[in-house]
Amino acid sequence: MVREEPQRKPLKERVQLEFMVRSAPAVLFDLVSTPSGFSEWYCNDVNTKGDLYTFMWPDEEESAMMIGRRTGEVIRFRRTEEDDPNAYFEFRIRIDAMTNEVALIVTDHAWPHEVEETRSLWASQVANLIRVLGA
Repeated sequence: MVREEPQRKPLKERVQLEFMVRSAPAVLFDLVSTPSGFSEWYCNDVNTKGDLYTFMWPDEEESAMMIGRRTGEVIRFRRTEEDDPNAYFEFRIRIDAMTNEVALIVTDHAWPHEVEETRSLWASQVANLIRVLGA
């Protein structure tokens, strides 16, 4: 008797983008990790309750749990409506040891047919962030 494995849902693809940012790392981390920071570039408003962040725009809202944080370096969220148990989005700050250049690395996960749209959305959002920084 052959036992069939249960079919697994296909998992989302990892999408990673790197942006060079002229900013002090502490200022950048504040903008990608605090409600007041997010409301300057990412969304209109943010409510927090413990580790639950609710990001609000005029026509929608999205909730995400903060699932990891290393102050000054990285913050990671999992959307509460996420189907893929391995999917998350994170903001990581990397400082080049030789040049001291600051990079923001955005990691997200998207279904294969949504990868380009996800890349475009993050590029647009980070352009807003860079404008806020005046960089």
